[in-house]
Amino acid sequence: MPSEPVIEVSGVGKTFAVNGRRVRVFDDLSYSIARSSFLSIVGPSGCGKSTLLRLISGLESPTSGTVLFGGKPIKGPPAGMIYVFQQYSKSIFPWRTVLQNIEFGLRARQQKVPRTEVRERCMHYLRLVGLDGYEDYFPSQLSGGMQQRVVIARALICEPDVLLMDEPFSAVDAMTRAILQELLLKIWADLKITILFVTHDIDEAVFLSSRILSLGKSPRAIQEDIEIDLGYPRDQIATRDAPRFTAIRHRLFSSIFQQEKALA
Repeated sequence: MPSEPVIEVSGVGKTFAVNGRRVRVFDDLSYSIARSSFLSIVGPSGCGKSTLLRLISGLESPTSGTVLFGGKPIKGPPAGMIYVFQQYSKSIFPWRTVLQNIEFGLRARQQKVPRTEVRERCMHYLRLVGLDGYEDYFPSQLSGGMQQRVVIARALICEPDVLLMDEPFSAVDAMTRAILQELLLKIWADLKITILFVTHDIDEAVFLSSRILSLGKSPRAIQEDIEIDLGYPRDQIATRDAPRFTAIRHRLFSSIFQQEKALA
């Protein structure tokens, strides 16, 4: 039996004013996102992936249509959603320790939390992302991958229902990226949260997701809606070697590549 939708996008249109003219990004976009699913959004450059995430997060308002979270219209950034941005180094405070950065996430959402409880909760999420022993380090003393773990822990301590991630691993090297992907899948399995993940990396989307939406560039609409039937848990070697992984990757890559090539 399908899970109930946590997010519903209904007839959404979005236009921007650019140099005195109206540019349409979306027109009559509709779909729903099941609770506790891992949904990735892919597509050619400029297709509106990040714009769609901003509409869902309440950072942008649709020109037409509605976005519902838990059955209620989104009027602004809702409690229960946390946005993890691409530039992790700019979203943590260099003058705060790892523990203090994570604590900031909690204090920003819940002002009155006893000091002993704050440290206990911070340490729990610090351990969850594999940073136990680094609580007194400053960001400059950490690698890029470790800094991104701090950002994830700070988001998770708010106990969101939905985690929105806009290319969160694009700035780290390939090996660190693979490790962070496995960490994210473990967190998703443990916490049963809903994850919306924007990426340009098709292999990453197939490896992580339970479902993928591929957006078209012209018109900007859903070109592909694929349930990823690879099963969990996933393995960086075995999963990527599976014929089904190759078939899904080929299908998505072919579709996106042809769109990019036509506009080159």
